[in-house]
Amino acid sequence: MSLVRYVVRRLTQSVFVLWGVATITFLLVYAAPGDPIRILIGPSADASTIEAVRAKYGLNQPLYVQYAKYLLNVAGGDLGRSIHYGVPVVEKILERFPTTLLLVASSFAFAIATAVPIGILSAKRRNEAVDHVFRVLGLVGVSTPSFWIGLLLIIVFAYHLGMFPATELILPWESPGDVEGASTRFEVLRTAATHLVLPTLTLGTLQMAAIMRIERSSMLEVLNQEYVKLARAFGVPERTILRKHAFRNAQLPVLTVVGLQLTTALGGSVLTETVFDIGGMGTLIITAVRARDYPLVLGTTLFFASMFVVGVLVTDLLYAYLDPRISYGEADV
Repeated sequence: MSLVRYVVRRLTQSVFVLWGVATITFLLVYAAPGDPIRILIGPSADASTIEAVRAKYGLNQPLYVQYAKYLLNVAGGDLGRSIHYGVPVVEKILERFPTTLLLVASSFAFAIATAVPIGILSAKRRNEAVDHVFRVLGLVGVSTPSFWIGLLLIIVFAYHLGMFPATELILPWESPGDVEGASTRFEVLRTAATHLVLPTLTLGTLQMAAIMRIERSSMLEVLNQEYVKLARAFGVPERTILRKHAFRNAQLPVLTVVGLQLTTALGGSVLTETVFDIGGMGTLIITAVRARDYPLVLGTTLFFASMFVVGVLVTDLLYAYLDPRISYGEADV
């Protein structure tokens, strides 16, 4: 099966996955208690005003009619209009998503840049002191909630040491005139970097620990393979064995974990943005749920599901690149 046919088949499957996510989310949102119209206009509004506003957003129609219209609008790229903000849902997502994307990308960059070399070193120095230290750090990182790490970092590095700000996130591409205390592009970048440190550590620690543990175990398995022992018997330097023969073959399990961690990162961004008061997708979802903003809850959930589907597809494609034995046939993993 060619790459194009494989991608088309996976995208077709993804449509059904997203349809399932949209349907389940739609039913759960409408089953939840609370009336978005009463929250919007207040408890003192009269019945005629409530009905008029309800009709404006189509909430007076039968549930199956609203569901059918919702699916048709989504198929056309329209996620509806936010009841709380009064603007299209797509507009709010495009406004908030760059902030979340910057946070998730920086956390993944931190996690991969630290976890891979630590995992390799830990495997190479198995059962030595450095291995024990990294294993304990990995266990602590996996078992510690991200919001608790965030609060701890704020107390130590923002409150006591004053090294980094504890709130907001400055985007590197913002204009110098829009950033307080910055008059040049370099000052904007420096301000953005200082604001990014603590949220990145908060969100990236869990990814780092999970990836590091898999990298270590995968490297140990590869280093015990017969072809590696044969290379050692022929006198191939250990550094060459690690770099040319072991590293690439050990990355398939790591790649799987990185793909699955995308869900964890997107979910963790909700807590991280709340702890650091960052105006991204996470706080947008929290606001949507509190306001019972049905279109915004549905739209953000479907958007996150789409991101995860794309991430899994990219992971599957990278599988074949790292391991030539994997093809796109029917029996593929």
